[in-house]
Amino acid sequence: QVQLVESGGGLVQAGGSLRLSCAASGRIFSNYSMGWFRQAPGKEREFVGGISWLTGNTYYADSMKGRFTVSRDNAKNTVYLQMNSLKPEDTAVYYCAATRRYYRDYKSYDIWGQGTQVTVSS
Repeated sequence: QVQLVESGGGLVQAGGSLRLSCAASGRIFSNYSMGWFRQAPGKEREFVGGISWLTGNTYYADSMKGRFTVSRDNAKNTVYLQMNSLKPEDTAVYYCAATRRYYRDYKSYDIWGQGTQVTVSS
């Protein structure tokens, strides 16, 4: 199956931007839809957005629309999360995930990376 490794996390000031990357290895990356999730301290993991392996269409949780953009480069086996206008409440561990099923169904993601920490200072 696919193995996932996130990178690009770090410390950023409020209002700044950050782009996370998720490199995939293993089985055919292009057959997997990809998604991003995040988990803040003391909170449950939440869905950020996903991208279809077939169409490249994207889907976002309502609270994530407008500031977050998911994209992928199948030639590089990489998916990205562009985050703009970051707020302190965006501080979390960000995970990428893969699914062979419907990219809009956040419960379908069953392959996970180890996560990367994003900290937004006020």
